[in-house]
Amino acid sequence: MCNSLKIKILALITVILVVIISTVAYQNYRQQKEMLHEIANRNTSVLIETIKSSVANAMLSGRSDEVAAIFARIKSREFVNSIRIVNESGKILNSADREEIGSTLPELGRQQLPTRNLSVLPEDGVFLSYARIFNAPQCYKCHPASKETLGLLEIKLSLGYMNGFITRERNIAVVSAIMLVLLTVATIFVFLVIYVERPIRKLVRSMEKVEHGEFDQEISLTSSHEMYTLGNSFNHMVGTIANLMEATVNHERELARAQEKLEHHRETHQMNGRLEEQIREIENLNITLEERIEEIEEANYKIADLAGELEDKNTNLEKAVAKLSTLNRLGLAINSTIEVEDLYQLVVKTTMDTLQAQVGYIVLYDAEHGELRITNLIGYRDPNSQYLRVPMKPSSVSSWVIQNSKPLLITDIALTPEFDRVSPLGFERKTLICAPLMVKDEIIGTLTVVNKLNNTVYNHEELELLSTIAAQASIAMKNAMLYDEQQKTYLNTIQALVSAIEASDSYTRGHSERVTRFSLALARKLELPANRLKVIERAAILHDIGKIGIDLSLLHKEDALTSEDVAELQQHPSIGMKILEPIEFLHDVRLCIGQHHERYDGKGYPNRLTGQELLLESRILAIADSFDAMTSDRPYRTALKLEVAIQELAENAGTQFDPELVPIFIKLLKTPNFLPHREEQQGLHVVPASQKSSSNAPHSCIAQ
Repeated sequence: MCNSLKIKILALITVILVVIISTVAYQNYRQQKEMLHEIANRNTSVLIETIKSSVANAMLSGRSDEVAAIFARIKSREFVNSIRIVNESGKILNSADREEIGSTLPELGRQQLPTRNLSVLPEDGVFLSYARIFNAPQCYKCHPASKETLGLLEIKLSLGYMNGFITRERNIAVVSAIMLVLLTVATIFVFLVIYVERPIRKLVRSMEKVEHGEFDQEISLTSSHEMYTLGNSFNHMVGTIANLMEATVNHERELARAQEKLEHHRETHQMNGRLEEQIREIENLNITLEERIEEIEEANYKIADLAGELEDKNTNLEKAVAKLSTLNRLGLAINSTIEVEDLYQLVVKTTMDTLQAQVGYIVLYDAEHGELRITNLIGYRDPNSQYLRVPMKPSSVSSWVIQNSKPLLITDIALTPEFDRVSPLGFERKTLICAPLMVKDEIIGTLTVVNKLNNTVYNHEELELLSTIAAQASIAMKNAMLYDEQQKTYLNTIQALVSAIEASDSYTRGHSERVTRFSLALARKLELPANRLKVIERAAILHDIGKIGIDLSLLHKEDALTSEDVAELQQHPSIGMKILEPIEFLHDVRLCIGQHHERYDGKGYPNRLTGQELLLESRILAIADSFDAMTSDRPYRTALKLEVAIQELAENAGTQFDPELVPIFIKLLKTPNFLPHREEQQGLHVVPASQKSSSNAPHSCIAQ
């Protein structure tokens, strides 16, 4: 317990407080004592002047016997020990004690008589004051004028009452200091227990459980920001340890399988035989090595000459370490990116920064058509330009690298006339490096950097660095392509299901394509980023996939829908979310599909979300879906005219639809050529009022 951090902190704080408060109290005590002594000195001075004035008046009036009476009255005060007048030789001329008059002070007293006014404080707590009584003209009748001083007025005052006051103040200061120290220590103790000791004990208990193999620990420390950070770090550490343990077990299993295979392999026996032969050779070499030790000793002097070369190599090694560090950071960045286009952009940008290039780009090899596609050109014209296709030809650097499957360094293009000096993209090349992008034996394309920023030339070290970068990028690019193909496969499969649903119903055929076009047009008008455009495109294509779980007879029903029919139809957003739940990368798409029948005022389905609780993409999709439903024929009604559908959108803005999006979509609808069959749609008749009343689903809110 004595080794506890809490006890150490409290002890240290207690010592510091005791030292500080004791020092302050002591200084305050000394200050009060000096102040009281000063007050005593001033009071004594006033008393002396009063006595001198009284004595002078008595002497002038011829009543010298009153002086002793005056002294006696003053001495009656409890703090006055003695009062008397003595001459320079120590004779007592007058005194409050009449028996002393005429006697002589002791020898010690005469030696200490001052020649001027003086106040002293002896060690025994008695305040002693001497004041000279000067001769004046009014005294010449009794004393000769040549005598300057008539005597010394001596007063002894007791400071016992003041010392009692000082002692009381000192005791109060000590008690206050002790209480302050105890209160401060108690406060700090409570603080340490609540904000330090309890979280640490909780953390220690979790660590003990981790030591026993319980890796499902998760701790929440909220006493302070530091403890919160410590708790999160602990949770992350436990998760990492659990993953490492699982990975280690898997690796050990794989290693065991490999060792079993290795034990039964024929080459093991052959290698053992070769190893025995090599051991014999090593023994012979050892004999030879002993014979040549003397020769090595003679060559030691050459080591000194090689020291300079070693320093140069160390410098080169430091450069290599710096490049490897850069390469490692680059590899981490590349492997953390999945999107193909983002990966291309990252590879080119980071490669250019690493090799200080003016221009960089990726060339993708199309083996089927025998041509090259240049993408992500940075440093010349528009870096976001579309793919540029160029044919394979002998004078092309990328063609040479692809055909030979190895990198190419051109320090000076003028020395290699077999290659084009000017790129097909239009810029002049002076020095360049081109490395193949390969996964196993498959050529994906090439990675090229052209012309250095400092106008120097590329060297073999930079060629090796680019080759290494290309090797890392190739794997990441291949993985990104496979990931992209996997996404497309998922989407194509699901879209085929949607198409199958629409194919079975002539009324909804082409509905998803039209909703997709309307949604994308509105999203582009709002200048949504590319990743959100992809979300809304996928959501628009798949928004009715939940109808797989709806009875076809209900979807084709021409009679008025019952409340049970409407309730069943309203399940299709939730069914669609469940269908897409296993597909991780469609998370936002699932949310959008689940919300596309919610209303802005919170009266939609299935979750009755309102306003800003809805995704922007789902609000866009709701407008596009409702508009296409209103302008399309359905089993229970015919399509509305364009003007009527626009009026429906405007009237429901702020209730069913987002009021900020509806005006923008209406403006798009009125754009020339936005609707390819606008004339035909304008010819659609309006549903009669009788038909409207017979259906229990309004135009813009109809279950689709």
